[in-house]
Amino acid sequence: MEANTDRHFAEEIEAGRTSLGIELGSTRIKAILIDQDYHTLADGDFAWENQLKDGLWTYSLEQVWEGLQGAYAALASQVKERYGVPLTRIGAMGFSAMMHGYLAFDKDDRLLVPFRTWRNTNTGQAHESLSRTFQVNIPERWSIAHLYQAVLDHEEHVPEVAFITTLAGYVHWQLSGRKVLGIGDASGMFPIDSNNHRFDQAMLDTFDSLPEVASQPWSIRDLLPSPLVAGEEAGSLTEAGARLLDPTGTLAPGSVMAPPEGDAGTGMVATNSVRPRTGNVSAGTSIFAMVVLERRLEHLHPEVDPVATPAGDPAGMSHANNFTSDLNAWVGLFRDFAQAGGLRMSDDELYGTLFNLALQGDKDAGGLINYCFYSGEFLAGLEEGRPVFARGPESHMNLANFMRAQLFSAFSPVTIGMDVMTRQEGVQVDSLVGHGGIFATPKVAQKILAAAFDTPIRVMSTAAEGGAWGMAVLADYLTHTDQTLADYLDSRVFADVESRVENPDPADVEGFRAFFERFSRSLPIEQAAVRSIPLEG
Repeated sequence: MEANTDRHFAEEIEAGRTSLGIELGSTRIKAILIDQDYHTLADGDFAWENQLKDGLWTYSLEQVWEGLQGAYAALASQVKERYGVPLTRIGAMGFSAMMHGYLAFDKDDRLLVPFRTWRNTNTGQAHESLSRTFQVNIPERWSIAHLYQAVLDHEEHVPEVAFITTLAGYVHWQLSGRKVLGIGDASGMFPIDSNNHRFDQAMLDTFDSLPEVASQPWSIRDLLPSPLVAGEEAGSLTEAGARLLDPTGTLAPGSVMAPPEGDAGTGMVATNSVRPRTGNVSAGTSIFAMVVLERRLEHLHPEVDPVATPAGDPAGMSHANNFTSDLNAWVGLFRDFAQAGGLRMSDDELYGTLFNLALQGDKDAGGLINYCFYSGEFLAGLEEGRPVFARGPESHMNLANFMRAQLFSAFSPVTIGMDVMTRQEGVQVDSLVGHGGIFATPKVAQKILAAAFDTPIRVMSTAAEGGAWGMAVLADYLTHTDQTLADYLDSRVFADVESRVENPDPADVEGFRAFFERFSRSLPIEQAAVRSIPLEG
């Protein structure tokens, strides 16, 4: 039976009845190939890390292509090994990446300054000024905030700017020749008018009229990529693009390409959370909670990003720069201890053991406090981060409470924005879906998140697939546009997907709120650490 199945998959691959999704995450570039029934046929990945250069977080473009080629080569090798056929044709493909940031090019397509990622928090002045001017929250990591901050700082490259885009938009442009962007990612470059699915024209005019901008030799309209909604064709893989992705020359050009999206949009697709009153929590190096809105928020809230779904509907996002970096570092410490004692544990065993201990701790984590801030965190008012663990002499220090504090602290920053939406704006949420590797350990993170948001949390059997799978689904949607994106996901992609729901336990909710109050009240500890401990490098 298995041989027959593999033969069928081989035929599908040879016929090009497949879709490829590649997502450039913060620590890993992931590639996934799916068939027409959304099964993962093969995958590949490439590990990478950002660098802090001249005070700004960046990745070099050489790293981008090394990582893309590495992830694709691993996937193609897996196809050959599993199915005995080379990967020569792909029906549709799409690329996504960590959202926003700043890639600026001149008229000759030369990168003017190193890629500035979402992680940078040097754009506070631009954030405050543009948010006040537009009366819409313009987060620090948005592309327009980066551009305006460069204008305010009189950076030398500013007059030469001819095009700005995101990382996903850059990759798509190089592979297809088209300067376009999925509307979800575009909504993090500049505010979107959700009625016509284009950049807000009045705000474009307002930006151009700002004194510092009016003196520039360009108009903002000429710098931005064109937004596209899910299902719109965004070009095809060119001959040069095929050679760039697959230097072996095996991959043929011609694959139709979906609009490039941000990781928030692919997370929404991968969790079937594109209808109003649905939402998802995508957790990785950073974390964001996204809720699809029935209406735009009534007031300006710096804690909530006004973004869009891949279909162009308004959504609110609470985004925290920090999530698993500190947690992974502590788990690594316990791995070292286990190995020093002669105990060899797989990552699944190690994380599973530690995470499950968190459910045995005191409901409020025993008075322990943890700050997971590797980098700056706007939601906490921090321009820089310093990971800090603290406790008082009366706290209950044990491993269960320690792990509970780790998980509570990881979910605390994103809770700030969610509280604004649900408690201040009255946003109604029918369901939230957890998404990301942290949910691979059954029940634990799901139960902690249910306590943090006081909302039932659903995790699907596809939860570990990630944004690359969601991007592959968006590529497949190009051939199913007779349905809305929401109907397509319901009727085709998720019709038979299993899920499990964890309802909030009132005692856990009370415990998290006690921890969260302590976390918020004690933030001066973190602020003191930022002042006292210099950054290295």
